[in-house]
Amino acid sequence: MKQAHKHSRRSFIKISAVLTSLAAIPSSVKAFYQDVKKFFVVPKQTMPLAIIINKKTYKTTADTRTTLLDLLRENLQLTGTKKGCDHGQCGACTVHLNGERVLSCLTLAATVPGKEVTTIEGLAHNEQLHPMQQAFIECDGFQCGYCTPGQIMSAVACVNEGRTKSVSEIKEFMSGNLCRCGAYNGIVESIQKVAAS
Repeated sequence: MKQAHKHSRRSFIKISAVLTSLAAIPSSVKAFYQDVKKFFVVPKQTMPLAIIINKKTYKTTADTRTTLLDLLRENLQLTGTKKGCDHGQCGACTVHLNGERVLSCLTLAATVPGKEVTTIEGLAHNEQLHPMQQAFIECDGFQCGYCTPGQIMSAVACVNEGRTKSVSEIKEFMSGNLCRCGAYNGIVESIQKVAAS
């Protein structure tokens, strides 16, 4: 025959006190967090922006901490520029700022007014593809296509800056743009084709 466990009044009170104090912790931690937040968290600030993108002026309001990449994709619906790593390591978000390539995920939108932004959408002229876009098609410079906009923007900069004297120079200049599919040979061939024309 099993013996019934005996619980004293004292053990019941102890257990109840422990459980009650544990239940109170989350609310006290939350209150503490709210008090600390008032002193250390900077409130969200927005600012009006007028930015020239692909030779067209866009007027919008954005958080002062918004990146150029997020402004392009989220605010202006220019989704050709891709969000890859969001840490400046893959090159998928490459655009031109005053003709020079930049990583839009590391560029604050607030620093852009007064400068000209060119995205992949702005490379073609009317219905005619940019020579680099055409070369990527002809030389199989892409597979899945996700990194292609950033690759093309960097490739255009590579040619414009005269970094095409050798395959190793092209590879060095393009090393900031990653292609998970491994279409590097086609990318180099595309750059060489445009540089030679």
